[in-house]
Amino acid sequence: MPALVLLGAQWGDEGKGKATDLLGGSVDYVVRYQGGNNAGHTVVVGDQKYALHLLPSGILSPGCTPVIGNGVVVDPSVLLSELSGLNERGVDTSKLLISGNAHIITPYNVTVDKVTERFLGKRKIGTTGRGIGPTYADKINRVGIRVQDLYDESILQQKVEAALDVKNQILTKLYNRRAIAVEQVVEELLGYAEQIKPYVADTVLILNQALEDNKVVLFEGGQGTLLDIDHGTYPFVTSSNPTAGGACTGAGVGPTKISRVIGILKAYTTRVGAGPFPTELFDEDGEALRRIGGERGVTTGRDRRCGWFDAVIARYATRVNGLTDFFLTKLDVLTGWEQIPVCVAYEIDGQRVDELPYSQSDFHHAKPVYEMLPGWSEDISKAKTFADLPKNAQSYVKALEEMSGAPISAIGVGPGRDETIEINSFI
Repeated sequence: MPALVLLGAQWGDEGKGKATDLLGGSVDYVVRYQGGNNAGHTVVVGDQKYALHLLPSGILSPGCTPVIGNGVVVDPSVLLSELSGLNERGVDTSKLLISGNAHIITPYNVTVDKVTERFLGKRKIGTTGRGIGPTYADKINRVGIRVQDLYDESILQQKVEAALDVKNQILTKLYNRRAIAVEQVVEELLGYAEQIKPYVADTVLILNQALEDNKVVLFEGGQGTLLDIDHGTYPFVTSSNPTAGGACTGAGVGPTKISRVIGILKAYTTRVGAGPFPTELFDEDGEALRRIGGERGVTTGRDRRCGWFDAVIARYATRVNGLTDFFLTKLDVLTGWEQIPVCVAYEIDGQRVDELPYSQSDFHHAKPVYEMLPGWSEDISKAKTFADLPKNAQSYVKALEEMSGAPISAIGVGPGRDETIEINSFI
């Protein structure tokens, strides 16, 4: 059964959109299985750049069916806006499928997210303020609104009332905000119902039938491994599971149906938002990586924190995801450095640590142990094969592969769709 999972092996923003788009012409379905419009993908097709926030990257591949799985949280206004923007640019969005079990981001979820972050002050998590966390909290607390609820007004009314019973108490008495009217929320949500109805489907059934028919299904994670709610740098994480196991729960397929797990690695490391980051740079090198790499969040618009490649994190991603392959992106950004540091271990309280510490306190105090690798100055953006790369660039890739614990099967040498070296086929 040709089911593949493609996910971020760092803190997100590794270039998953480019990797998904590369595979899009070879797969039948591309499935988002978690997150919401807090995860952005940039895909460059020819001279056109597409910034996707909620939609699967496969929507840009004509022969592919894009799917929003049950594990995703959906803001209907963002969804419709994104679809409209693509339609205006001539992209066919009619094949999109949305799980009826996906949860809806309501207006009050967005309000709670924003006021909570402001209330936390210096202790804030660094959320995008788009209501993602509160929507997942409602899901776990069993007061969430699902897509299918939009088609039963009585149930929708009851669920919104139940959710606002508590939230209005918090908004008015703790945050000194106005109460939110139930009728206003219900009216707004019902206004989206008919517009998204053509896309709503039993995606669990459709995907499992597709796999039984030997169709190729690609499961696309948002964010990255180190932002996983269970396996990331908690509490500075997202509210879902971007790791490989999340594909099973977030799309409704069993683990025995997944044949390959591909981790996306940037040739250096970036992070958006608060939280520990051992290799973060605060000097000219960090600024150069940010400038050359165009490191600004697709969804957040925030500058990304930049640092050297962290092999400890890569090994951790291999372990918790069961990675079979890596896709190394943005190798071209490193062109021009005489020497490139790579973090091979940490120093914590004077002791060398080769694996990611489970303790948040230890990780917060981790200092990178670097190994220096020779750099290159040649332009690599036109390279079509691994042999086309300068020797030092080849050595860098091989060193990262050995340190990370899984083969590097593709290398991004530029932002364009065709600026990729394929070493081993993913399918």
